[in-house]
Amino acid sequence: MRVWIDQDLCTGDGLCIDHCPDVFVQLEDGIAYVAERGVPLNDPGSSGSLARVDQRNHLAVVKAAEVCPGECIFIELDEHDLPPVETPTPLVIHAS
Repeated sequence: MRVWIDQDLCTGDGLCIDHCPDVFVQLEDGIAYVAERGVPLNDPGSSGSLARVDQRNHLAVVKAAEVCPGECIFIELDEHDLPPVETPTPLVIHAS
C-alpha cells in the first residue's frame, strides 16, 4: 500500500495524525504530509510524496482516509495488497 495527500485539499484538522502518526505528519504550514520512516515527504504533486505503508498501519491509514474532512488522502494498493480472486468452476452439463 502507498499513500499520498493532496495538500490543496487538506484542511489541516490533523485527524489523519490522530489515527496514524507513523504515516502522517503536520508541518509548520499547518498542512498534513505523509512520512516514510519518520521523514516527511513534502514534494506536492510528484511521486516523491508517495509513501509506502507498513502492513501494521494499513487499517489506520484507511480509517484516516475515511474520516478526513478534506477528502485529501489517496491510497494506492499494490498487487499483493489485493485479495486473491477465485476463478469459478465451470458448470458442465451432460446431455443424455
